[in-house]
Amino acid sequence: MLRPVAERMPAPSASAATPRRTTSPSFADAGARRRYRIVLMALIVLAAVFALGLLAWGNPMPVGTAGFWRIANLRATNLLVMVIVAVCQAVATVAFQTVTTNRIITPSIMGFESLYRAVQTSSVYLFGVAGLVALQGLWQFGIQVAIMVALAMLLYGWLLTGRYANLQIMLLIGIIVGGGLGAIATFMQRLLTPSEFDVLAARLFGSISNADASCLPLAIPLCAAASMLLWMRARRLNVMALGAGTAQSLGLNHRRELMIVLLLVAVLMATSTALVGPMTFLGFLVATLAYQFAGTDDHRLVLPVAVLTAFTIIAGAYFVMRNIFYAQGVVSIIIELVGGVVFLIVILRKGRL
Repeated sequence: MLRPVAERMPAPSASAATPRRTTSPSFADAGARRRYRIVLMALIVLAAVFALGLLAWGNPMPVGTAGFWRIANLRATNLLVMVIVAVCQAVATVAFQTVTTNRIITPSIMGFESLYRAVQTSSVYLFGVAGLVALQGLWQFGIQVAIMVALAMLLYGWLLTGRYANLQIMLLIGIIVGGGLGAIATFMQRLLTPSEFDVLAARLFGSISNADASCLPLAIPLCAAASMLLWMRARRLNVMALGAGTAQSLGLNHRRELMIVLLLVAVLMATSTALVGPMTFLGFLVATLAYQFAGTDDHRLVLPVAVLTAFTIIAGAYFVMRNIFYAQGVVSIIIELVGGVVFLIVILRKGRL
């Protein structure tokens, strides 16, 4: 007599009934997780090598002597500025692209760099070279950051909290405001003397040498606080990446979260721009590479890779250009050129913004 099918089937074991998870939910499989670890370790090694190279390479004093460490300490200031710029640009760009659900645009579109150019040009136009020199120091840096953040939040509050709140309109108006400030700055530059324009031109290119060490006591806490708050909101950024409708259906107050993220992005971008000047395509280049390297969209994993990638690019470029080509002044131009080429390639591949 035949037994029922259920009786003839072997009872499932405990391990078969509850299969053990072999990989993190952030990765498709164990190979992706292993690849992430390899990439992360490689970036850490490269960042450490370039950092040590910038501190020790070409130091004329014997290693370990007081003179060696004195020179290394002077170089450490530039290295600290690179870390601040890397964190600000990487974290701000990744977060901004997430909340706008667009991997092409960057926070630079909101006019921070145009405002920086307008402030620097106005100081020379109104007060001469002495005005540009006077526009340095801790309190001047704080005023520039405050103005940039205040104007950004005014724009956000006007366009995102009204009855017809629209993120796309905000981005378009940001482009228009940036273009208008750029036009004003260009007009004033035409009226400067050649000597004044030469001094101003050196400040309008993003460069580590533009940084004033006296601004670091304010730049460091601003950078650390804003970036840490964004990293702590990584899970919410994962939800916001799904879109406003999906985020709302999952119980997230999308508009409130959007305003918080944009405020933190504004602080980071204002800090970086006021410290070293404009770097338009650095954030885009870093964010694009970070997603490729990480192999995941989980912000808890993407943000560390983005920061390490940014620092490796900046430190590596400065090390190569200073010690091999003796042209450290063109580092930002090279980074912008490479970033612009990558931007065009991505646009042509996607076929849309």
